[in-house]
Amino acid sequence: MTGRFGGYEDQEFVAEFYDPVYDKLRQKDVKFFIDYAKRVKEGTLELGCGTGRILIPTAISGCEITGLDLSPHMLQKCREKLDRQPREVQERVSLIQGNMTDFKTGETYALIMIPFRAFQHLTSAEEQKACLDCANKHLTPQGLLILDLFHPFLPRLYDSQYMNEVEDVTDLKLPDGRNLRRTTRTAAFHRDEQYSDVEIIYYVTHLDGRAERLVQAFPMRYSFRYEVEHLLSICGFRVVNLFGDFDRSAFSSDSPEMIFVAEKQ
Repeated sequence: MTGRFGGYEDQEFVAEFYDPVYDKLRQKDVKFFIDYAKRVKEGTLELGCGTGRILIPTAISGCEITGLDLSPHMLQKCREKLDRQPREVQERVSLIQGNMTDFKTGETYALIMIPFRAFQHLTSAEEQKACLDCANKHLTPQGLLILDLFHPFLPRLYDSQYMNEVEDVTDLKLPDGRNLRRTTRTAAFHRDEQYSDVEIIYYVTHLDGRAERLVQAFPMRYSFRYEVEHLLSICGFRVVNLFGDFDRSAFSSDSPEMIFVAEKQ
């Protein structure tokens, strides 16, 4: 099967709600990626840059960075945010619409980063290998790849309780005055193919009281530590660090993240 890349490329409402939701839910990874980008001189490439949640703060910190994303809607939001930045920040950024499994930027980079599960939207081994091969070709010698995946929690891979909607955003006021509530659920388990069908459900209350329910549905691949290490190895990388969270704590049984820092061999 081939992935839908999270629905970001064909559902405009996902890009509309992305920043309000993740400004609330997820900030802990931004400093981690900026710190790595500051270490390199030859520039950074972010695959799956989206609305620039990490890319723009990285540019603000003084780093040259290129962002690649498949979704025109997410890139449009990123450009709108960049337009509000000083010219010197804008000049540090290049944006490319493209597929992370098959891209050619014409440049090489000392750092390529794939934050926040973007790699897990690649649902086949062929897609994963194609992405890592492209990344390897775009890295300078001894360049680094940072890959962020969630650490699988086994009950979530089979337990039917996770098919119920769980609210993770409550009564969020959008800039235009609408109210947003969000839930998530697993729609189906595919343990034989190592992915789950996931739904993110947005409940929007408009100013006139009209209620709207919007569903972002996509397959999400999960992988395990040694599977990823093997995949990186056969694609020309050597793992130099594996962190369990963005505080750089060692990976353990209870870690929420698997953050691989791998060097091009």
